[in-house]
Amino acid sequence: MRIPRKATPSIAVRAVGLVLTAALAGCSGSGGKSSEDSSGSGGHGAKGASTPRMKIAMVTHSGEGDTFWDIVRSGAEHAAAKDNVEFLYSADKEGKEQAQLVQAAIDQKVDGIVVTLAKPEAVEAVVAKAVKAGIPVVTINSGAQFSARVGAIGHIGQDEKVAGEAVGEELDRRGRKKAVCVIHEQGNVSLEERCAGVRKTFGGSVENLSIQGTDMPASTSSIEAKLQADRNIDAIVTLGAPFAAAAVKAKEGSGSGAEIDTFDLNAEVVGRLKAEEVGFAVDQQPYLQGYLAVDELWLDRTNGNVIGGGKPVLTGPAIVTAADVPQLEKYTARGTR
Repeated sequence: MRIPRKATPSIAVRAVGLVLTAALAGCSGSGGKSSEDSSGSGGHGAKGASTPRMKIAMVTHSGEGDTFWDIVRSGAEHAAAKDNVEFLYSADKEGKEQAQLVQAAIDQKVDGIVVTLAKPEAVEAVVAKAVKAGIPVVTINSGAQFSARVGAIGHIGQDEKVAGEAVGEELDRRGRKKAVCVIHEQGNVSLEERCAGVRKTFGGSVENLSIQGTDMPASTSSIEAKLQADRNIDAIVTLGAPFAAAAVKAKEGSGSGAEIDTFDLNAEVVGRLKAEEVGFAVDQQPYLQGYLAVDELWLDRTNGNVIGGGKPVLTGPAIVTAADVPQLEKYTARGTR
């Protein structure tokens, strides 16, 4: 597993491993959970904290069936069980609806909010409203550059430009010359940053391809058509684990020899790495994003701590390949990587 020098995780991320063990026992994952409340009461072998009960809401931009967010949620639930936290989860891929969910959390008078800023223009105002109401906010995953502006106490995730740059460098190492960067959600600033990072460091050419991420057959067809139209394409970079499978299918349908590479991990991607259907994946450790976000709000409330000294806490990127599969298989099987 290779972690680019510029994106080495902070001490806070490495240190969390000391407290993860108790929360991991017996956990499992399932693809595409519905957006429903979870008590965070545990059942994972963790002994709960004796601190006063808290209520924390997480509101993400997840689309239906996106297994990435199952892993984020798993980390958050395990931290909630440890921290004596009632955990509420909700999600909507549309910015306006996500903002309404944040407002609902405010109305419930939660003790903290974890939120993504994939579409900052839609949610900035309501997040700032939460902060003004005295509710501490931690941002995760996307929109790190907007986190301080809305008054969040911290941001947890990977630097998307650095992650994209790492992909461009890896494509060069693999001798690729022409890549397509597949954007599955229009208006998502993090996805655009990833493709920009690839373009910055890749010695070959990069073209963005927008697909309808909520329609997997249509996404497959769009990628297949692109491969059929340009036989010089030798790399497809998808920006989310579920779309790697669509790209593999499109490659088979088009007869292309392009390598499929992807951002993010799930059990299926690890299986495709093992089968050499995917060349490499970029792991941003979503479990840590959920776990640390809940922990940060709990530590802020109970001990006045700030993780990362007010700076973004990096959870990635790390480039993983077939060589990392033996270690990764046991973690993805239980839904924590």
